Amino acid sequence: MMRENKKSLFNDPKKQNILIPILAILLSLVAAAVILLILGKNPLSAFYNLLQGSGLAPKARYATGKSMVTDFTDFLNSLTPMIFASLAVMVALKGGLFNIGVSGQMLVAGFVTTILIGYSDLNAFIAKPLVIIIGFVIGALVGGLIGFLKYKFNINEVVSSIMINYIAQYVISFFINTKYVDPVSRQSKNIGPSARLTLMNMKLGGFKINIPLAIVLALITVFVIRFIINKTVMGFEIKSVGSGILSSKYIGIDVNRKILQTMLISGGLAGLAGVTYYLGFYSSIRPNVLPSVGFDAIAVCLLGNSSSIGIVFASFIINLISEGGNYMSSQAGVDREISAVITGLILLFSACGAYIKYKLNDVNKEKQNRKILEEKEGENA
Repeated sequence: MMRENKKSLFNDPKKQNILIPILAILLSLVAAAVILLILGKNPLSAFYNLLQGSGLAPKARYATGKSMVTDFTDFLNSLTPMIFASLAVMVALKGGLFNIGVSGQMLVAGFVTTILIGYSDLNAFIAKPLVIIIGFVIGALVGGLIGFLKYKFNINEVVSSIMINYIAQYVISFFINTKYVDPVSRQSKNIGPSARLTLMNMKLGGFKINIPLAIVLALITVFVIRFIINKTVMGFEIKSVGSGILSSKYIGIDVNRKILQTMLISGGLAGLAGVTYYLGFYSSIRPNVLPSVGFDAIAVCLLGNSSSIGIVFASFIINLISEGGNYMSSQAGVDREISAVITGLILLFSACGAYIKYKLNDVNKEKQNRKILEEKEGENA
């Protein structure tokens, strides 16, 4: 029975989709442990510091008004834009497109929403929903522009999205530095609390915690996107175009329209990532800087096997490493960049997922052939 379970684990493609990401994480942690040992640090202690920094393990001591709960809610706050950004990458990949411009779409959506709603005097019950709606619309428009350039002029979406990233970065930086800069922080002026998607310093059990309102929306969106991709005609057509343009045209799918539609959805999700980042996790925009979340989302999508549910778990892992990195750096005495190295290793091993799957299947075929050969030899004997 044990042997049959082991066999099915390696043969079942669905189980391989779970096994390979786990293997990628384990291999990356082993590689990171080797690096930490070379640096003369204790890997287990350093990894535990990551958990402590993310609110998943208790610290030795806390500042006044802080606790493990406050650290965990901050972790969820930073997790929210990661989930949206990863979904944006995933939708584009399902349609055969590589949206490397998620960071630029986040920045544009965050900036425009900040100007329109963040600096307004609107009531919170009106401002917060408007932040979500406008963020989605602006992100969709930027993503749609990339899709339009793709089907109208056959401009590769990677090239156009990278160019839009740079344009957004420098143009928005110009406006912040000339019109909206805070003279003290040298970032954009802070938005009003009524527009912020995080309830700051809420008192609970004697502690002050930051409650991320949009984490619920992010989890709902995961299941909505999963339903659209797997259960609707639109989702089928998106995946069909991603699998093969010529075959999609043959069965009557309007490929150009579907490319535009895919990038509109992808850009809209990136816009939600932008407003939950700049008007949720943060309350201002740092000029001349693209959010790293948009690029980390690529690693998350790969690690999650381009699956909505997989993305939630992958976002959790990558965000844990990213957010816990500062605490690991201070406690273990290693450079902050080590957490980025671990993330990079996960991305590297995840990118090798197809090769790992090939090797697993190759080993399984060899075992099956050997078993058949042994059975034949047994019959002849």
